Amino acid sequence: MSALDKVTKWPVDNAAAVLIADGEVETVGDVSHVFELASVTKLLTAYGVLLAVEEGVFELDSALGPEGATVRHLLAHASGIKFDSREQLRDVDERRIYSSAGFEWLAEAVVEETGMPFGEYLTQGVFAPLSMEDTELYGSAGHAARSTVADMTTFAKELLAPTLLHETTVEEAFTVQFPELDGVVPGFGPQKTNEWGLGVEIRGTKDPHWTGQTMPADLAGHFGVAGTYLWAHPPTGRAMVALTDRDFGDWAKPLWAETNDAIWGELEG
Repeated sequence: MSALDKVTKWPVDNAAAVLIADGEVETVGDVSHVFELASVTKLLTAYGVLLAVEEGVFELDSALGPEGATVRHLLAHASGIKFDSREQLRDVDERRIYSSAGFEWLAEAVVEETGMPFGEYLTQGVFAPLSMEDTELYGSAGHAARSTVADMTTFAKELLAPTLLHETTVEEAFTVQFPELDGVVPGFGPQKTNEWGLGVEIRGTKDPHWTGQTMPADLAGHFGVAGTYLWAHPPTGRAMVALTDRDFGDWAKPLWAETNDAIWGELEG
């Protein structure tokens, strides 16, 4: 029994997962089952926004959001706006405030510049080239996509070895932006410091944390309230996706951390 099999013991009706490591792909559950991604959607949106940057739609340091903010600030949750609205709670660069509204603002800017609905932009620029046929953004760019483990396996591989973006763009995404900002990781409380890249949460030294305590500080990913997560670690070529149909809650906090620690420990031998 491998550590990935722990996913099958989670108290959910449906779960599927994949582990990518050492050039091998291991799965559990129905990888073709369609799940809501919730905030894991932000990883897909961020990739689309970075594609827009490479296509010249705007630059990472183009002004966007509240006064003084940029595309980079919105991707890194450093603009100071609220979770669910564009109201500003803090000054730019003052505190890491996790904001779904910021990703909607980014998507709106792509629409304004390209004249294309953001869901279609993602489909043409990301999903279709990667043959992610069961993935769709049907609403908010912050939290309203659905997908399968099969499709998200392809996306995780893309994060590890980019084909749609230049590798330096993805390296920048996995680099801490606006270091030393404190903030709250939803569901896990205040973190000092609360490190984020461009659309990806960076593990850092957060405690408690959904990835567990034995995983490297430069590991990055995202989790969603739908009971979903993806983490990736390009230096080792490792990634994992877990999708479930039970909303994140107290059940997930210990089980996700225990599962991830067990998997990492198994990989490290």
